[in-house]
Amino acid sequence: MDIKRFASERQAVADLMGRLYTCRLTTTSGGNISLRLSDNLFCITPSKLDKANLVGDKIAIVTMDGENLTPDLPLSIESEMHRQVLLTRPDMQAVVHAHPCYASAFTAMKRPINTRLLAESWFLIEEPAFAPYARMGTVDLAKTVATSLEHANVVLMENHGVLTVGKTLLEAFDLIEVLENSAKMTFITETLASTKVGWETSALDEDRCEELMRMKRGI
Repeated sequence: MDIKRFASERQAVADLMGRLYTCRLTTTSGGNISLRLSDNLFCITPSKLDKANLVGDKIAIVTMDGENLTPDLPLSIESEMHRQVLLTRPDMQAVVHAHPCYASAFTAMKRPINTRLLAESWFLIEEPAFAPYARMGTVDLAKTVATSLEHANVVLMENHGVLTVGKTLLEAFDLIEVLENSAKMTFITETLASTKVGWETSALDEDRCEELMRMKRGI
């Protein structure tokens, strides 16, 4: 197979990983991004390389059966998780996994992130799914996360981080960014409400949430 024909897709993945790092949504060694290339192929960021300085020819290409077609590149420890997610969600093309600080803190506390504080976050995310802990890099984690995404596009991974799916790389990235802002807003509003007498949080009520869902679905 001529992998050079996927040069633009691999570069797009590398560029987005750089953006993820620059926005402080992950660390030098953490996080991974994948993109569906065809019915039988996807590309994914590799292991053991600086996530802030990736280039296109360092993005691995993998079959949907798990075969690494770029054996000179070490696969991400979470390549099986990405594979399972892409198989579970054939309607989605991109997967972004990262460890944004605030959102990841909520996974460690098993506390929900309030996505109803802004119309934008409820419209885009709705209620994030939650995946119970499984050790990173395991098939158990891959299956748990994939199952969690059957009816959601965002999942909080207990003591690990978050993962989003999108029809494009930008869409999946946007969900990570909006989720992290929602986590920050949840922390701020809950902290102020608990320390400031008379300070209350006005989240979207059910009627407003439903109105946004009707708008989202064109009803």
